[in-house]
Amino acid sequence: MSTEKVYDLIIIGGGPIGLTCGIEAQKAGLDYLILEKGVLVNSLFNFPTNMTFFSTSALLEVGEVPFISHSDKPTRRESLEYFRRVQQSWKLNIRFYEAVQSLEPLATGGYLVHSSKTPYRTQRVIVATGFYDTPRLLDVPGEDLPKVKHYYDEPHRYVGQKLAIIGAANSACDIALEAYYKGAEVTMIVRKDRISPRVKYWIKPNIENRIKEGSIKALFNTTVREIRPDEILLDGPDGPFSMANDFVLAMTGYQPNYPLLRNLGIAIGDDKHHTPIHDPESLESNLPGVYLAGVVNGGLYTSKYFIENTRVHAKIIVDNILAKRQAEVV
Repeated sequence: MSTEKVYDLIIIGGGPIGLTCGIEAQKAGLDYLILEKGVLVNSLFNFPTNMTFFSTSALLEVGEVPFISHSDKPTRRESLEYFRRVQQSWKLNIRFYEAVQSLEPLATGGYLVHSSKTPYRTQRVIVATGFYDTPRLLDVPGEDLPKVKHYYDEPHRYVGQKLAIIGAANSACDIALEAYYKGAEVTMIVRKDRISPRVKYWIKPNIENRIKEGSIKALFNTTVREIRPDEILLDGPDGPFSMANDFVLAMTGYQPNYPLLRNLGIAIGDDKHHTPIHDPESLESNLPGVYLAGVVNGGLYTSKYFIENTRVHAKIIVDNILAKRQAEVV
């Protein structure tokens, strides 16, 4: 274990925005290190196998590396390959399977970054951890059963199975249609009285027509009370009832890793979105020299930020770091 080396910057998170921050740091001549708890672009790796992005490949480009895809909207597989090329093209200094656990402010300035493997000394930190790795839980009995999943990979495991999908936004509707077409008996459990109006315009009519004809069953104004090995207990408009069930896909959305943010010492606002405290101009958090980049800035407002409108965060932060360093020299 060594804490002798002092980095100019440590970036927590090896997703698209973390990589972009690394590129900007490298262009600025900063001695940086990216720490990623999983694989390269871990969140994208956990996307559904057959997923196609809503954004175009041009809007996902970072680091001046061209993103070539077979159509305007790239697939998950194409995106994984693209960001692998980005990392390889820039030869980014990144360590995988190394989770950051906490920050320790140092009396001499800067921070000691405690990871799952070793501590690192650094002058400044960027937190670019996204939100897709942390699902919003139902908090009901049985949610920890093996039949319950908060991530969807592919439909084959649900062929001929009674599948309950909780939610009514884009992911839930996409999954319901794909699983139905592959032979699952699909029931959507929706706490409101309709499919979300924000569902993609080419998906919404399809899911609504499948529900109307009865191919996909939808239980509106219904919530989950308990999940059991062979059934699911629900509360509907007419009271509690049960339904036979083999698998549950809880597409209830995701949120920033608040336990990690708190361990780092980042304050969380008391607004309805529980937004991590940061300066909207510099993106510096309540901790001096610790910045927030990417979708983590939105807190629970997870539809506010995306890759395409947060790529600029990297340059904003690095420019601020350089300005502060110049001021310290003067």
